[in-house]
Amino acid sequence: MSPNGQRDGRPNGQRTPPATNTAIFVGHFTMPRGTTFITHTHPVHQLAWSARGLLRVRSEQGSWLLPPSLALWIPAGVPHTTEAAGDTVMRSPYVDPARSAQIIWTDPTVVAVGPLQRSLIDHLANLDLAAGPRTRAEAVLLDVLTPVPVTSVAVTEPRDPRARAIALALTAAPADGRPLAAWGAEVGASARTLARLFVAETGLPFGQWRERLRMQAAMPLLADGRALETVSRHTGYATASSFVAAFHRIVGLTPRQYFPAHSGDPAVENSVRRVRGRVEP
Repeated sequence: MSPNGQRDGRPNGQRTPPATNTAIFVGHFTMPRGTTFITHTHPVHQLAWSARGLLRVRSEQGSWLLPPSLALWIPAGVPHTTEAAGDTVMRSPYVDPARSAQIIWTDPTVVAVGPLQRSLIDHLANLDLAAGPRTRAEAVLLDVLTPVPVTSVAVTEPRDPRARAIALALTAAPADGRPLAAWGAEVGASARTLARLFVAETGLPFGQWRERLRMQAAMPLLADGRALETVSRHTGYATASSFVAAFHRIVGLTPRQYFPAHSGDPAVENSVRRVRGRVEP
């Protein structure tokens, strides 16, 4: 059960969206920070999208932190957990698989949500919409769902108590840049042993694992509109440009592209230009 008494991923224990004769039903959920819909599945496709706030979706395929500019297409039958990473309003279209055969994604897929997609979702939320306009709007929404090259920043926590102690410490203080040799002196293992443990138990070398963890720590701060320099310092990067370069390399988008509401920040603009090679660092 979630913190606000919701079960099975649906309010009041309801397991699936109400039966309708439409291709798309739009569910509306007000989710205070920390609200969680525990692991569940749907017999229909879901487009997990927050009209406001930050939505976290986890599945066996990855973990995604989604601002209003992005949504996650979750195919029918895929187990997933949904959580409000901030005070969130989720407006989630549920799509009948029999009436959306043009979408062939079999894994969770991140898609862009711009003004057109947002307007169509709001339009389809009107249950009094006549059949003709609804059918046309449903077809347009499905037609304009466009994947974006976002990489999941999920990290696996190691099981070995020595490596796990390091993981917990870095989760609490992601800017800590100590090498494995220094951590080894603290937890009682050699750097070589710790390096082997991280690869064996997380699937990533320690450096890559830490960078992904830093990106996870950065996203809620970026979503809250924190200054880029502040986010950079909090996550262990000496400059805003070095943080933007790392974000782009790991996530697949720049912070400006991921959180377009903050694209007017001069620090973001200058750092993105450096990443693209238009300004010397």
